[in-house]
Amino acid sequence: MVLLSPLVSTKLHVPRRRRGVVERVRLTRRLNEGADAALTLVSAPAGFGKTTVLTEWLARRPEHRSVAWLSLDQRDDDPAVFWSYLVAALQTAAPDVGATAVSLLESGPADLDTVLATLVNDLSASPGEVVLVLDDYHVIDSQAVQEGMAFLVEHLPAHVHLVIAARADPPLPLPRWRSRGELVEIRAADLRFTPDEAAEYLTDAMGLALTADDVAALEGRTEGWIAALQLAALSLQGREDVPGFIRDFAGDDRYIVDYLVGEVLARQPEQNRTFLLQTSILGRMTAELCDAVTGRRDGRATLEVLERGNLFLVPLDNRRRWYRYHHLFADVLQVHLRDEHPDTVPELHRRACAWYEGNGDRAEAVAHALAGRDVPRAAELIELTLPALQQNRQETTMRRWLEALPDELVRARPVLSVGYVGALMVDGETRGVEERLRDAERGLAAVDDNGRQAVVVDEVAFGRLPGAIALYRAGLALLSGDLTGARTRAGTALDLAGPDDHLGRGSAAGILGLAHWTAGSLDEGYRWYAEAATALEAAGHRSDVAGCSLALADIRLAQGRLGDATTVLERAMAVVSPEGGTPLRGAADLHVGIAAVLLERGDLDGARRRLATAVDLGDRGGLPQNPYRRCVVAARLRESEGDTDGAHALLDEAERRYVGDYFPNVEPVPALRARLDARRGRWSEALAWAAERNLSTSDDLSYLREFEHLTLARALVARHAATGDEPSITAAVELLERLLHLAEEGGRAGSLVAVLVTRALAEQARGEEHAAVAALRRALVLAEPQGHVRVLLDEGPLVVLLLRSVAATKEPGADHARRVLEHGVPDASTSVELIAQLSARELDVLRLLGTELDGPDIARRLFVSVNTVRTHTKNIYAKLGVSNRRAAVRRGEELGLLPPR
Repeated sequence: MVLLSPLVSTKLHVPRRRRGVVERVRLTRRLNEGADAALTLVSAPAGFGKTTVLTEWLARRPEHRSVAWLSLDQRDDDPAVFWSYLVAALQTAAPDVGATAVSLLESGPADLDTVLATLVNDLSASPGEVVLVLDDYHVIDSQAVQEGMAFLVEHLPAHVHLVIAARADPPLPLPRWRSRGELVEIRAADLRFTPDEAAEYLTDAMGLALTADDVAALEGRTEGWIAALQLAALSLQGREDVPGFIRDFAGDDRYIVDYLVGEVLARQPEQNRTFLLQTSILGRMTAELCDAVTGRRDGRATLEVLERGNLFLVPLDNRRRWYRYHHLFADVLQVHLRDEHPDTVPELHRRACAWYEGNGDRAEAVAHALAGRDVPRAAELIELTLPALQQNRQETTMRRWLEALPDELVRARPVLSVGYVGALMVDGETRGVEERLRDAERGLAAVDDNGRQAVVVDEVAFGRLPGAIALYRAGLALLSGDLTGARTRAGTALDLAGPDDHLGRGSAAGILGLAHWTAGSLDEGYRWYAEAATALEAAGHRSDVAGCSLALADIRLAQGRLGDATTVLERAMAVVSPEGGTPLRGAADLHVGIAAVLLERGDLDGARRRLATAVDLGDRGGLPQNPYRRCVVAARLRESEGDTDGAHALLDEAERRYVGDYFPNVEPVPALRARLDARRGRWSEALAWAAERNLSTSDDLSYLREFEHLTLARALVARHAATGDEPSITAAVELLERLLHLAEEGGRAGSLVAVLVTRALAEQARGEEHAAVAALRRALVLAEPQGHVRVLLDEGPLVVLLLRSVAATKEPGADHARRVLEHGVPDASTSVELIAQLSARELDVLRLLGTELDGPDIARRLFVSVNTVRTHTKNIYAKLGVSNRRAAVRRGEELGLLPPR
């Protein structure tokens, strides 16, 4: 996510140490002790010195401990903004951390668990201790942020410590962390000044000539509340009747502060007092902004005077350019402003709005327009800002702003109505969308007294509304599974887009491509996606060309056209990574796509190099799905190398990092993992997955679930191989026959090869050797022109046995069988791997092969047929890489599967 406004760097600086601060050894010791826990919570009402205590503690930290600081404000309650700032804060302490997280945030709506998992992984790999401080955390209300923070705390590495300072306990699982000893708490009772600290502050720091009784009385009245003591000390300066003032000093916190600020304000020159009140509306301020709001020209000089007078002014940078008021002080100033000059508040906000707009910060301008109740101006600014918000994927901010406007105003402005639809649909929320689209349509049709068709600021966006409305309706249809409706409405959007509206045309073509692809019409899907890529390139959206090209390559892979897939990816690479130029986002994805093709063709070294290049480009060079796609290809590479445990771990990582979009998820990661389980003989895990997905062999088949049903068939074959269960193999063969017809009808040669390989395994498992070889030979004939290798070899030793049978002939497919075998088979030399590959029943047969029993005796002992024993024995030979009973027994002894004779 690229922020609408640049990150405010002053929010990332540790506040400057204040003059005359009392050294509080007991709190420093407590904070040092808590640094070993995951979280330190500093929770107390305003004015208890939370920030000051942390600033002093960090100033005395060990040199090896780096600090990341983030001062939060109301604008950070947007998840996209919050996490962008948090990562930026961490990067001030650990520059190598967060590149992947930033890339995901920049690329659009990202799965939060994925963003945080990458961030935690980076932190784990980062050397040195880091303390991350989140100050004023109480401004955060977002449930999404709270859930993300809970995840972050649960997974923080030991050398990273989080400190949260807030006015109230955050809605986090504090009891659980407290019971685990992972939480250290510093509360108001801890932060209150002790009598000795109060005496040091009042007499030494503030220079007041107070007796011990005066100090004790004042400390007792304030109960050690630091803000009240500070305000009282300011009021005491120059007073003659100190004991009388202290004696009359009473009331609860709110009234104490109101009273004391009134006293402080009353002692200020009128010019300074007016300045304080008028600038209290600003969350942060600089001299020029103050001048714009007050209408004066003495902003810089006044800020310097206020800072010297210690009037709760906090510098935000070392150059003393940006400041803010102490939050408590600002709150009270605003109360006085509203009480004394209520009519001026809207005008002050309007001036701030104008200054921010003139200085290019529309986000702050909108905030002040809303605060100043200048609703028409706020609506105008939001409408002008919508394209940037949408482009930068700040839909949360967009939705919050639009919901802050009167609903009737949004409905009267068609551009805002459609913008609100976009903010809703990005989160998958469709309720009320159609009503909003109808509002926009009425706005397009209505004509006012002046002949104008609507309240419009952005004429370009208004002119494109008919196409946008049709596009959103196409999206609604696609989300609901109405592929026909999606195609119809996307076609309407395409007709409405002008010849120069390349973005509109590309978006409509993309939805058409999605609808056809999801339905299994791959040729039509390819045609429309190719048109989308061309239009997006013309619109200058080159990174989106990479995304379209990945879809085009996926379609060609399903069709078994590896060469075409490579051509598409290489052509896109020239667009996003021109020779001698800086690679754009999407280049990393293209390298991963090419690696997948190289891997399928058996070029493991080439695939490794492409994956390494993708890693070198970093996640900033990738689209949101790049980390997930890279993990999937890396898992296939690991499996090709014989490291199935490593492959399984990478698939787990891929599932954690998965980022969904409108692409049809034709090879879900859980299905990939279940397929790997079935290959390893872990058929029970694979079938448990199928049950969770409600898959059965009698389901109606579709392209969208083709891979899942093929995985179910593979798991049933594995169960039969392990248990001899005849219903499993019968159901598997029937399902494979139906999948075969589905792939043939759809022209998906890639799918067809995979189905035929599994069919060969099924026939082999039930002892139909001739049928198994025939199925594999047909797969080889289809695979040969495009050079498919891994779809055959990844099934392991059982397919290798069939490949050798075909290779020994002169029949069609024999040449390719020999080429495939030249690529070698996965290394299964370790006992762990072999135990995983041998089923429980195969282990029983192997143990009995080590006895004097012959085949019929073994069959009687296991209560199975002799034919089943022969099948198990053949499988054992293939998995152990032997050719006879004696060699199998010897290999079993070497691996510890059998006791030595």
